[in-house]
Amino acid sequence: MNVLYIGAGFVGVCSAAVAADGGHTALVVDIDEKKVQAFASGDKKRIDDCLSEKGLTDLLITHADRIRFTTSYDDVDVFLDTCDLIFICLPTPEVAETGESDLSYYYAGVEKIALSLALRNNSAQTQYIVIVNKSTVPIDMADETQRVLDSHGVTHVGVVSNPEFLVEGKAIEGSLHPDRIVIGAWTETDFSLLRIFYTRFVDVSETQYIEVNPKEAAAGKLLANYYLFAKLAVCFDVIGRTSESFADIQFESLKKIISSDARIGSWGFHDSLYAGGSCLIKDTRSLAYQLHAVGQDVSLLQETYLANNRQLDLFLARATTEAGIVWKGKKIALLGTAFKRDTNDVRNSPSFHIVEVCQEQQVSQIHIYDPSAMSTFQQRVLPSDQIQYVDSAEMAVNQADIIIIATDWPSFRDISTIVMKQEKKPLIMDGRRLLQEDYAVLRQHGCDIIAVGSPFLPKQV
Repeated sequence: MNVLYIGAGFVGVCSAAVAADGGHTALVVDIDEKKVQAFASGDKKRIDDCLSEKGLTDLLITHADRIRFTTSYDDVDVFLDTCDLIFICLPTPEVAETGESDLSYYYAGVEKIALSLALRNNSAQTQYIVIVNKSTVPIDMADETQRVLDSHGVTHVGVVSNPEFLVEGKAIEGSLHPDRIVIGAWTETDFSLLRIFYTRFVDVSETQYIEVNPKEAAAGKLLANYYLFAKLAVCFDVIGRTSESFADIQFESLKKIISSDARIGSWGFHDSLYAGGSCLIKDTRSLAYQLHAVGQDVSLLQETYLANNRQLDLFLARATTEAGIVWKGKKIALLGTAFKRDTNDVRNSPSFHIVEVCQEQQVSQIHIYDPSAMSTFQQRVLPSDQIQYVDSAEMAVNQADIIIIATDWPSFRDISTIVMKQEKKPLIMDGRRLLQEDYAVLRQHGCDIIAVGSPFLPKQV
């Protein structure tokens, strides 16, 4: 099939690469010239610097004959004459912490493609095309999309919802071996076209191929992400707080007891300083906004969001309330700027707030290191006399007064060894419990430790 992707972000590029791997011909259009050139370059480093996602570069290089990137709508107009599906993969960010989705990018993309669709096949519009919402959108967005198409006189077209459930860092693997594919359509014609597109996943035992209507598909995506977010909030604000508040309780022991119940499962038992990223927060807020707009009580959804913020605030405050630290004049090592390991995505990274707090507290220096996401983070947090980006974790922690582990990169487990070689005994703030197995030896070395999921652990010398 010939497939157009509007938007060369995380969703668009990963989806297009997997489509090409499945034998389809993909054209990806985006307004960002630099991004388009990087993805089309065939250069592994340029692609990884633009979007670090395991397996993505290999697919783009291997299937370069079946996937093209462009900024030109002239290319799109030609492609539409034989196009089967158009995947809309545009950002829908939250409007200023209101929960409302900013649909300006989405509407602009739909309006633009509608103009071209009305002119396809020399205005005869003989080629039937399905518009597929990959963007996370409000529940009734399929109807809105159809309204825009109708207003431009577009005919012989369907509108489908096909939400993505990709996990950053595992998006390619998850797309090649999905646990579910959700298709929301109103007609058998549209269902049948999507079955052809996803033919290698239909009637496969390890993949649930689910057909519903577009509103159910859109609602299901929002609700799934809220449910995951709520599990994390319970882990942070209840389970983690319990293990922080009582002596002789290990978070890992509680995790084993609770997750052994098959009804509960193991996902979400990751005590952390914060749940960041682009989806869980935004989708929970969007769901709350939409339910509130129709008169529903959304206090539970709001509390999940607040619990996440509270987790980060309490973690940082413990430096003063438990370790007696005065931040002013201190040298800080901030380890991690990505919102989680295996990605260079910094959206909703806790490190932004950490830097703000450090500046408010008038620390002397902040040395920042991340193995993948520093350049992205640096676009928003500029280097200065106070803020310095360094080339290794060892450089960051050298002579630091406080070490803050903000991202769960496996390489940060070596921090214990680095600290043990130094004369300075920093306060270690482990926001990911990465050093849990070394807490005893670090305390004996003379370090105070604040860790999510543990009471204050003072030095033992």
